[in-house]
Amino acid sequence: MTIFDAHTHIHFPAYDKDREAVIKRAQEAGVKMVTVGTNLETSQSAVDLAKQYPDNIWATAGFHPAHAGKDWYHDKKEQKGSQQEAFDKVALLELAKDERVVAIGECGLDYFRGKKNEVAQREVFQQQQAIAQELNKPLMIHCRPSANSDDAYEDLVELLDPNTPTIMHFFVGSVGVAKKLLAKNCLFTFGGVITFVREYDEVIKSIPLTNIMLETDAPYVTPDPHRGKRNESAYVVEVAKKIAEIKDIDYDEVVSQTTANAKKVFNI
Repeated sequence: MTIFDAHTHIHFPAYDKDREAVIKRAQEAGVKMVTVGTNLETSQSAVDLAKQYPDNIWATAGFHPAHAGKDWYHDKKEQKGSQQEAFDKVALLELAKDERVVAIGECGLDYFRGKKNEVAQREVFQQQQAIAQELNKPLMIHCRPSANSDDAYEDLVELLDPNTPTIMHFFVGSVGVAKKLLAKNCLFTFGGVITFVREYDEVIKSIPLTNIMLETDAPYVTPDPHRGKRNESAYVVEVAKKIAEIKDIDYDEVVSQTTANAKKVFNI
């Protein structure tokens, strides 16, 4: 049975020494995956890897909100002294046209360390939403609110176009904001963290299985019983087991429906 890891980073340097072996373990476990770009360079790497494994790996192309700082700017020229990267819409659009690119992102809003770059983040996000609309591809969202808040999610709700399918990666919001996002045509991914904390149980129960996908976010957030190791896509089966437990449904139903959701939204 095929199982889908909707958000991983198998192209990241964490796998440079054994990437082929990690991909082989995923294949043996029946796992297909989307490897997610975070800027132009990593998006290109994701596409290149996806081309090497056309039956198992697809890519996204995007610009993470962590890069959209106070020195954010549009053109390609390096800005002396800046620690932020340029957002080049033209280059991202051209890369995103590649047939191996199945979503735009990860992009979105991140207020976890403060909101000083809020305006730049919004502008960068809206330009990527425009790319998604132009290419008829879904958005892969990174959204992280301030501590004990839904603020970034509430702002995102106002910016999202419900006509653009949207994937809320690593959702950590409330049941209330999940309902608002469902009304905006969103799907939600959950990963390893749900296997070792209970904070996500109620929101998972509140979201229809038809709007849920599985993820690892590898190499980060390794699920039980593999905690302490580097995460990898083969471990996504543990997330499926936990979703089945939380929703009190069969494991096979979780795998079948979440894989169907992934194939539909990514047009695979």
